[in-house]
Amino acid sequence: MAAELSRDDVVAARDAIAGRLHRTPVFSSATLGERTGAPVQLKAELFQRTGSFKPRGVLTKLASLSPEEKSRGVIGISAGNHAQALAYCAALEDVDALIVMWHGASSLKIEATRAYGATVDLEADGPAGAFDRLEQLMAETGRPLVHPFDDPLTIAGQGTVGLEVLEDVPDAGVIVVPVGGGGLVSGIALAAEGRRIVAVEPELSDALHRGLEAGRSVPVQPRSMADGLSAPFAGEHCVEICRRLGVESVLVSEDELADGMRFLYRRAKLACEPAGAAAVAALLAAKVAVEPRETVVAVVSGGNVAAEIASAILSSNEGRDSS
Repeated sequence: MAAELSRDDVVAARDAIAGRLHRTPVFSSATLGERTGAPVQLKAELFQRTGSFKPRGVLTKLASLSPEEKSRGVIGISAGNHAQALAYCAALEDVDALIVMWHGASSLKIEATRAYGATVDLEADGPAGAFDRLEQLMAETGRPLVHPFDDPLTIAGQGTVGLEVLEDVPDAGVIVVPVGGGGLVSGIALAAEGRRIVAVEPELSDALHRGLEAGRSVPVQPRSMADGLSAPFAGEHCVEICRRLGVESVLVSEDELADGMRFLYRRAKLACEPAGAAAVAALLAAKVAVEPRETVVAVVSGGNVAAEIASAILSSNEGRDSS
């Protein structure tokens, strides 16, 4: 259960996946430092294998499965980044993978998932319906579920991002994290040893924000362009951990997300996706209050974006210098 999860579980996850993934770099941003009045570092998870932080949790979960469970193949559900990570990691383990996606998901992410060797099911018409389809296929196939966010092992694996942050930026006082279903931010909160954690979501995909208000997971209808943050609910484990550890929650608009993406591309030279820009968007929009000289780390969580979407965002608003 989430109440039993601790930093020790994150350390155990790091041991379980050691040597199999990249240790992603941290870059300073002088311009963001000038904007916020505090030193800012960017944790570049877009340079992780498959282009996002997701393989950390997937490999942690796969490491826990027995040979018999692996022989049945695994199943997952995702708008794209978890799908690619599960496809890639399952291939590493020589395990068959079936991924539930849905109509309207990124064609780039669907194609990449198939290229890594997974079978993609596209029967669902949206995120909420996809979870119904997932339950159906689990019952039919008996495959173990590798959940994208609401699994203690997945959460612990994602928390290895936080361990690296604290090792590379030991004076970090605030860690700002993009959020969809909540696995990454809750894992980082477990690893953070009392640092202040700020969860950032789109106004149009605010599952964790609503879950924290309600004290439990509640359904939402995600409508943000940040498809990597389009969870139809935040995980129950994630909500409980974030409540217990005092994680803060802020929301950003679609325009602010676009500003964050343009900033990272033009000034930091990081070609991220809209979801990956959420933490920087919150800093640019002054949604996160920081003390002078308090070191801030913003997680840039992914870089999987279709060329046409990136081009439209980067070429828009040329008359306004958001960078």
